[in-house]
Amino acid sequence: MNETPGKGTPGKGARARPNVVKAHKGKSSMRPFYVGLGVVAVLGIAAIGWQSRKPKAAARIAAATPAQAEGYLYGAPTAPLTILEFADFECPACETFATVTEADVRKRIVDAGLANFRFFDFPLDQHRHTMQASNAAACANDQGKFWPMHDRLFAGQPNWASARNPKGTFREYAKEVGVELGAWDACYEASRHQGRILANRAEGLRRGVGSTPTFVIGRRVVPGALSYDVIKAYVDTALAEMRTSAPAVTPPDTGRPPAAAPRR
Repeated sequence: MNETPGKGTPGKGARARPNVVKAHKGKSSMRPFYVGLGVVAVLGIAAIGWQSRKPKAAARIAAATPAQAEGYLYGAPTAPLTILEFADFECPACETFATVTEADVRKRIVDAGLANFRFFDFPLDQHRHTMQASNAAACANDQGKFWPMHDRLFAGQPNWASARNPKGTFREYAKEVGVELGAWDACYEASRHQGRILANRAEGLRRGVGSTPTFVIGRRVVPGALSYDVIKAYVDTALAEMRTSAPAVTPPDTGRPPAAAPRR
């Protein structure tokens, strides 16, 4: 992510010396002009080179600039509650949750309409391939394939986590889940979504996340690869708290006094 000429020996040519000196003086008088001309030429070449590199530099800056933290949504946007997960694709505990528990959470909580689920990248520095894995998933997301790629990355974690360079494996997964490989390759090589990944991690830090996976359910930040029953209990509590804290509905003011209760 470089000959100093030797000194001449005086001799018969000494008589010609004044002419040499004059010629030397004449050249030296023009030296500022030629030096200035050379500087202009060098600056012009540099400007052309800078202009030719400008789009690439801008692309690198854009890729490194943090974007808005969005995560990746699973479920109905209008669900009453959102479960947030901050996870690292190379984290073994995250792999356990994704391959053992998450299917139940999706089917029995998200698909049932109790909540939706939003995954946020939280790459840990000690994992050497986790940023590339997040990049692979983000590029699949461009083609609407984040969740299939998410599942494939976690299912194959033992294979690519120990590889020297996991790109070939990620590319195989991208092909398996049905993305167009030309667009995926271009996205992956450019690290196009680096800003989004870093923004997702920054959102976790803002919420006090210190390990992966960590879940935010209602008012609670809960670390660990939680079981389905534990997540369901937190969801039920959060929904109950939302219902009790909802403001009472006030009837519209019609300008007339409320009707008297009927006598019995």
